[in-house]
Amino acid sequence: MEYCRFYYCASLILSISGLVFPVMVGSIGINYGQIANNLPAPDNVVPLVKSIGATKVKLYDADPRVLKAFANTGVEFIVGLGNEYLSKMRDPEKAQDWVKTNVQAYLPATKITCITIGNEVLTFNDTGLTDSLFPAMQSIHTALVNLGLDKQVSVTTAHSLAILEVSYPPSAGSFRKDLVGCITPILNFLAKTNSPFLINAYPFFAYKSNPKQISLDFVLFQPNQGIVDSKSNFHYDNMLFAQIDAVHSALASLGYSKLPVHISETGWPSKGDADELGATLENAKKYNGNLLKIICQRKGTPMRPNTDLNIYVFALFNENMKPGPASERNYGLFKPDGTPAYSLGISGTDAVSANTTTTGAPAPPSPDSSSTGYLSISAAVKERCCSCIGQLLFPLLLLNYLAFRLAF
Repeated sequence: MEYCRFYYCASLILSISGLVFPVMVGSIGINYGQIANNLPAPDNVVPLVKSIGATKVKLYDADPRVLKAFANTGVEFIVGLGNEYLSKMRDPEKAQDWVKTNVQAYLPATKITCITIGNEVLTFNDTGLTDSLFPAMQSIHTALVNLGLDKQVSVTTAHSLAILEVSYPPSAGSFRKDLVGCITPILNFLAKTNSPFLINAYPFFAYKSNPKQISLDFVLFQPNQGIVDSKSNFHYDNMLFAQIDAVHSALASLGYSKLPVHISETGWPSKGDADELGATLENAKKYNGNLLKIICQRKGTPMRPNTDLNIYVFALFNENMKPGPASERNYGLFKPDGTPAYSLGISGTDAVSANTTTTGAPAPPSPDSSSTGYLSISAAVKERCCSCIGQLLFPLLLLNYLAFRLAF
């Protein structure tokens, strides 16, 4: 009876959310991390994902409970192969066994579309991991080919923004010289297999490292003067788009300008330690609320104005067992009991400015603090190792909470 009651409420949530978020279908991705001991069962997570209009989920493993729970939901999945498995995956037989067990076994009911091999491997300064990354990618792809799955499942890896040596101005973006030898064969592989380049981008880290020189409005998508790239004359009114275009420039510098860039992680913590300036509930609400609005509007960056953003918000839940500063445990849109961590309603005071993708036209001069502070983006990110939504979202999330209460 309790099980049926939960799904009655879940169905109600999905029916309403389908009316509220029709233009967001196929747009929003969410990271589903599970470094916690108090998260709900995966079956109870399905309506939460649906309620925010997310149609794509990224895992850091291939949890069978999650993959089974999302069967026949139409939600697309990226599954992950952890860094600890890379050396083993150099063996083609082990790679094929892994694909059979963790991917093939769930297709086609669960829509697995991509496998990420490791996470931020090239910036761990671990020679063993670095040397194993590309061979592991090749082995997993070969296994997919042998099983006839390579046309529906791609293979890639997610990188930290710290792989960039230059990130400002965006048009001058370039990869670290010491990593070019490792990155180039990966880029060639991605181009040949029609796979995306994944980057984890966190404006929060740049602000946290230099709050006196970086404009908070610039990193939160709030109205601001922004910066002008003196070489391209593109105007940027938010840091995330500048970071993304710096990656586009770095790829172009190596001859891969057509390689699609997806943002595999971005988010803002709602709480942090005393020295983590900016990690507040209000800032998290502004960052993620404005970000979701931009995704909904299908805006591209100034350098790629006609390309839809492919962004995975970090993260679905607060994770109480993550190591590191308090911010690491407070990125979630939801608390473990299914209640929203904060409202994502968009009001007049936290609306996204309309000139995000202005190109070529003269822009107002940028304050000295914006351009100066932006220089620290690549360095700051190294500390991390591991009108369409509107005010209707919060009531929907409260409905989720009711469903949870009735389920238990």
